[in-house]
Amino acid sequence: MENKQNEETKIIVMGLGNLLFTDEGLGVHAIRRIEAGYAFSPEVELIDGGTLGLILLEHLEEASHFLCIDAVNAGQAPGSLVRLEGEELPRYLGVKMSQHQMGFQEVLALASLRGTLPDQMALVGVQPESLEWGTELSPTVAATLPAVTGAVLELLGRWGVSVTPKG
Repeated sequence: MENKQNEETKIIVMGLGNLLFTDEGLGVHAIRRIEAGYAFSPEVELIDGGTLGLILLEHLEEASHFLCIDAVNAGQAPGSLVRLEGEELPRYLGVKMSQHQMGFQEVLALASLRGTLPDQMALVGVQPESLEWGTELSPTVAATLPAVTGAVLELLGRWGVSVTPKG
């Protein structure tokens, strides 16, 4: 596979999750909030990854930097913010919050086998409180959205991304 060191910087910020299972939809809610509130330099692409599974492989493989936003089962108190980078990422993304979807860990594993993982990878996540049917986040997890946004913007800043608040 191609070596990404010679390619231009392409930063993918992807929100993952199922909007039908309350806090499982965190990543999608967060990416929509970030997209509505901020403009980014051209090398940044925001993606609502939802529960698309292997379809997301192409996006992962074209990235030099990959930032995932997702609900994660880290064994912490509900609403706890979780930040992971590099090799820490696959073990948390392997926990399927919904048994009706392919885990993103399979996408990471396939990219790893193909030698196409991004050079930089990170996750900003939240320990869910509820995975019941429902399209709204639990109050506990909804209250974390400003912290999730702040953590995403801080990491992008470390990666050299220019961010401008909208309106």
